[in-house]
Amino acid sequence: MKFIAEIGLNHNGSIGLLIELIRQASLSGATMAKFQLGWRDKIDEINHLDENSLRLILKACEYYKITPLFSIFHKKAWELLSSITRPSLVKIASRTYLQDKNLVKEISKEVDQIIISTGMSDKDKINFKEFDNAHFLWCKSEYPHYTFDIEKFPQNFNTQNFSGLSDHSLGLSLSFLAIARGASIIERHFTLDKSDQTIRDHALSSTPEEFSLLTKEGLELHNLINSLKKNE
Repeated sequence: MKFIAEIGLNHNGSIGLLIELIRQASLSGATMAKFQLGWRDKIDEINHLDENSLRLILKACEYYKITPLFSIFHKKAWELLSSITRPSLVKIASRTYLQDKNLVKEISKEVDQIIISTGMSDKDKINFKEFDNAHFLWCKSEYPHYTFDIEKFPQNFNTQNFSGLSDHSLGLSLSFLAIARGASIIERHFTLDKSDQTIRDHALSSTPEEFSLLTKEGLELHNLINSLKKNE
């Protein structure tokens, strides 16, 4: 069971806050801390991460014993990351998956595994066999994605070709439901302050306390389901 704490833009442009989010994500039991490369990334924008910033992120993740995961939005972002490190696992943003398949193919050949968000895709038209090293996450690109508006949520993640959920909903209910239905990867945005209005993502994010509950109870639920299957 893997739990991804998406830091994304919740650092508000502060490298100090970004490092603290990494620390708190580790303490909350997250398997990976995720960063966005290529989104609102110009020099004067909130998510400008240069080579020095990336090296600091890698150093902090190593120190706090949490795996860094980078979500790639465009080719220059991939070139920047691959000039510094050779990750074995890369996240493909839903926008990239929909709009730049050539880049996805290039990245897929360079790494061991890719995780693909499907928030902007028509789920009925996804070719799940297009990449032999891909894990697909069910997702809806709405921020937040209200639980009372959810449609066509997988009944069984294992038989419907989704490895997990990228959860933009409020609260943890949808994440727990996904685990109960076979999801082995849960990704949620991560914040220290849900009331922060710098960007919209804070409101739909999990605090350290919430994320810790997700990892502890989610892992127990996952283990229980696997145990029951063995005893059937």
